[in-house]
Amino acid sequence: MALINIRNLTFEYPGSLEPIFNDLDLKLDTDWKLGFIGRNGYGKTTFLKLLMGKFSYKGSITKPLPMAYFPFSVNNYNIMTLDLLETLQPNFELWRLQKEMNLLEVREETLYLPFSVLSGGEQTKILLALLFAEEERFLLIDEPTNHLDTHGREVVAKYLENKKGFILVSHDREFINSIVDHILIIEKNKIVLQRGTYDTWEQNKNLEDQYELEQNQKLRKEIRRLKQSAREKAIWSDNVEATKIGSGPVDKGYIGHKAAKMMKRSKTMEMRYEKAVEEKKKLLKNIEPIEPLQMNILEHHAKPYINAEDFTIIYGNSNIFKPIQFLVENGDCIVFKGDNGSGKSSIIKAILGKDVPWQGRLEIAKGLIISYVPQKFHYVNGNINEFVNEEQLDKTKFLTILRKLGFSRNQFEIPIENFSMGQKKKIFLAKSICEKANLFIWDEPLNYIDVISRIQIENMILEYSPTMILIEHDRRFIDKVATDIIELSK
Repeated sequence: MALINIRNLTFEYPGSLEPIFNDLDLKLDTDWKLGFIGRNGYGKTTFLKLLMGKFSYKGSITKPLPMAYFPFSVNNYNIMTLDLLETLQPNFELWRLQKEMNLLEVREETLYLPFSVLSGGEQTKILLALLFAEEERFLLIDEPTNHLDTHGREVVAKYLENKKGFILVSHDREFINSIVDHILIIEKNKIVLQRGTYDTWEQNKNLEDQYELEQNQKLRKEIRRLKQSAREKAIWSDNVEATKIGSGPVDKGYIGHKAAKMMKRSKTMEMRYEKAVEEKKKLLKNIEPIEPLQMNILEHHAKPYINAEDFTIIYGNSNIFKPIQFLVENGDCIVFKGDNGSGKSSIIKAILGKDVPWQGRLEIAKGLIISYVPQKFHYVNGNINEFVNEEQLDKTKFLTILRKLGFSRNQFEIPIENFSMGQKKKIFLAKSICEKANLFIWDEPLNYIDVISRIQIENMILEYSPTMILIEHDRRFIDKVATDIIELSK
C-alpha cells in the first residue's frame, strides 16, 4: 500500500472569480479502484491534470508512483496503429499489449491498420490496452465510455473490475457501480471521499440532504416562535414600565424590577433567535437541486411521424444491418442500439435528409419540425451571446436552462472553446430543449454529461413525453425513458 498525499491544494485559473480547489487535503491509496464524479465544470479533469503536474498550484502533492493519463493526446490519426502507439508510449512490450488487447476483445490485426479506420470503440479499447501494458503506475482514466457501445461498455467494465490502482471519471452510473470500491465526489461546496460506489454516495447524500432540509424547517419554525415571543415580551416590558407613571400610589421599585426581568428574558430570546439564524445559514449550502427542465413540444397532425419498412443502410454492395421496420408516433421515445459501426448514426442522417445510401421504405410526415443534437460538437467556439444570435434562440430560456444544468453566471462570459466537453454538450442540449419541435433526435446525448444532469433529462422526458429518437448506451437511462428499443444486427 502507498498513499498519494495531497495537502493544502489550492488552484484557480487566471481571471477566475473563485478557486477551483481551496486548501484541499486528501489521502488516496494507490491500490484503490477510485470512482470520481461531479457536475460538469466542477474541476474533475483539472484535478487529474494537477496530479499529472500540468499546472502550477499552491500546496503539495506527494506521489509514490508515476502517473499516466487517459485519453492520450493523438495528433496523427492516419498512421498505422502500432506506429502511433509507439509514439504515445515508447517503452511498452508488445506481448503485454497483445495480452491486454485480448482481454478487451480487440483483434491483433487492428495494430496493422491505420488508426483512423478503427471505430471509436476500437480506438478507445486499444488505447486502454496501451495504458495498462506498462506496470508500476497509477492511472488516471477520464471518461472512457464516451465512444463505447453497450457491449463495449460491458467489456471495459469487466476489464477494469479486474484491475486496480486508478482513478476513473465516469457519469455512467451502472458502469461505475460495477467497477469501483471507493468514490470521490466534487459536490457543490465540498469534496467527499468514501468507501463504496455511486449508489453508496447517492444514498448517503440523500440522507444528508433530507436531514438538512428537516433541520432547516425546524429552525424556521423556531425562529418564527422566538421572534413572536421576543416581540411579546418586549411589549409586556414596555407596558409594565408605563405603569410606573400614573395616579395613585405605586411601588416603582417592584415595577422596575419586573420590567427589567421581562426585558432580560426578551434579550435571552433574541440571542437564541440569532443563534438559530446562524445555524440555519450553515444549512442547504451543499444541496444540489435537481431543477426541472421544460420542453417546447409541437404536436403534428400526421400519424405516424415516421414509417420505415425493410429499411437498411447500404455501403458498397452490402447492407450495414439487417432490414428493420419501425414507426415513430406522437409520444414515442425510440432508442436505436447496436455495436459501433452498426449504422445507428446513418439512420439519423437518412431521416434528416442527408446524403446517405439506403434502401427500403422511409416515409417522413410533411412539415415535420425536427430538433437535432449531433454526436460531434468539438467545433463550437465564440461566446454564449454569439451562439444565441447565430442559432436565433430565446436568450432568457436558453440561459435559464444552462443555469439549471449547472452553469454559473460568470461562466456565460467565458469563451465556449474553454468549456469542458460536458459544458459544450450542454449548450447543444439546451438549444434543443429551447426549440419548438415535433420530433427531437439526439445522437448520444449523454456523452460527457454529469449524473445530476442525466437525472434532469430523464425526469423531463418522463414528464413531457416528447416524441424522440435517441442513440444512447446508458442502460439505466434507456430503461427509464425508452418506449421501444430497436436492435441493429449486422
